[in-house]
Amino acid sequence: MTIDKTIENLIIKYRDSFAGIFPFKINSDTVFTLDLGPENNDLKGLEITNNEVLESYIRMQVDRHGTKIPVGGYNEKRVLYNLSKHFGDGSEKRDIHLGTDIWIPAGTTIKAPMHSSVHSYAINNNYRDYGPTIILQHKLDDQTFYTLYGHLSAESMDDLYEGKTIKKGEGFASVGGSDVNGSWPPHLHFQVICDMGDMKGDFPGVTSIGDRDKYLEICPDPAYILGLK
Repeated sequence: MTIDKTIENLIIKYRDSFAGIFPFKINSDTVFTLDLGPENNDLKGLEITNNEVLESYIRMQVDRHGTKIPVGGYNEKRVLYNLSKHFGDGSEKRDIHLGTDIWIPAGTTIKAPMHSSVHSYAINNNYRDYGPTIILQHKLDDQTFYTLYGHLSAESMDDLYEGKTIKKGEGFASVGGSDVNGSWPPHLHFQVICDMGDMKGDFPGVTSIGDRDKYLEICPDPAYILGLK
């Protein structure tokens, strides 16, 4: 599949027009980068594939940065996926993250960044998968693209149907707890997708080194919609 930069360029063009997707503002002044890559020396010796250890590490980082919100992960190689067969193994192991994670409390409302319709939704219930997932469809200058919201609450699935209209700034989901969100500390996985192909309710959020370039073209940096660039 060949993807040009049309969608990415349109998102950059309209970056000041998107609504915030949380009840609070996130920007470069209110967030800090949570580094979960193998070069982070703080992680060495920590079993962060263990949910309690990972959550404790995130809380420690939040305490260190005061009121700022931990955010990050786009195009980041991670060691988080080693304990789940869902992410493969050997040369096909998927450990390159394709979205941005915002580590915020369960129950936090999520709002649509622009006029949207529900493309699809599903409960992806593999261990360390997305859990409840919603994919919204958008248009900019007659170009269609999608945003994926993973690790949602079970209640986020209520009253959904494909094609349902979601207004810009309208709350449509909430962050799920670890009991429903794929067994992760509470956070939102937010991903931009240029082409869904024939997929519904799911799309790879992590890829292998070999497929990295292909998927980074399909999934441009979400920071422009989030207000982080």
